[in-house]
Amino acid sequence: MTRALVQKIVLTLLMLFFSIVMIVPFLWMISTSFKTPAEVFHYPIRWIPADFHWEHHLKIWTGPNSFVHYYLNSLKVALLGTAGAVLLSALAAYGFARIEFKGRNALFLIYLSMMMVPPQVLFVPKFIMFDWAGIYNTHWALILPGMFTIFGVFMMRQFFLSVPYEISEAAFLDGAGHFRIFSRIILPMAKPSLATLAIIDFSWHWNDYENALVFLIDQDLFTVPLGLQNFILENNVDYNGMMAAATAGIIPMILVFLIGQKYIIEGVASSAVKG
Repeated sequence: MTRALVQKIVLTLLMLFFSIVMIVPFLWMISTSFKTPAEVFHYPIRWIPADFHWEHHLKIWTGPNSFVHYYLNSLKVALLGTAGAVLLSALAAYGFARIEFKGRNALFLIYLSMMMVPPQVLFVPKFIMFDWAGIYNTHWALILPGMFTIFGVFMMRQFFLSVPYEISEAAFLDGAGHFRIFSRIILPMAKPSLATLAIIDFSWHWNDYENALVFLIDQDLFTVPLGLQNFILENNVDYNGMMAAATAGIIPMILVFLIGQKYIIEGVASSAVKG
């Protein structure tokens, strides 16, 4: 057995171990959603319940605290926020990567340095600004700030820099402007990066708890992360209902990944062929 093969086997086993460690909490979450309250803290853990109780899953979709409304709110915030973030990030990244102007690199470094500012520091200024603009306690308080992502601009800029400048120069010679080059040439080539950014940004919006907690008051506006608070009762916690709701909450992220992974795989494959 060669040394390279041994290293590959060890690396595979390590990745398998860490994969199992990461998936265990999800398995416990799904298992708990089908248990009785008495089985939740049973030791040793019963990974497969004696009887599957579906009432916890039915409860989150029916009754006074139905998750349907929270789901629709989260979908509205996540889809609009993600669409805006992908579009604006691509436009800004194209400007930083393909358009020459004085102070471009310095401006980008200043823009990039904003990633070091903790988001919690901005809660008070954002609260004052949203209250002045009249969007406090509305979904726009979550959607509009989410459309501006420094990470998205950085990631898209790195991809645009890898596109040969000869493509843009040829388009300029044919009379195309920056907008046509961006929309007809550069953007179609960026599908893998756009899909990656969309998946990451959708998960950020879908799981955003702090901003929703600070900027939303009315329960009718609550998103899924805030809706999980309904299972924290006065004297105890409804772990079965919470785990059932959390299980339902990961479904949209799985669907988004399954839809977007096609473009990511195509991008990796095309890069490998080019290399």
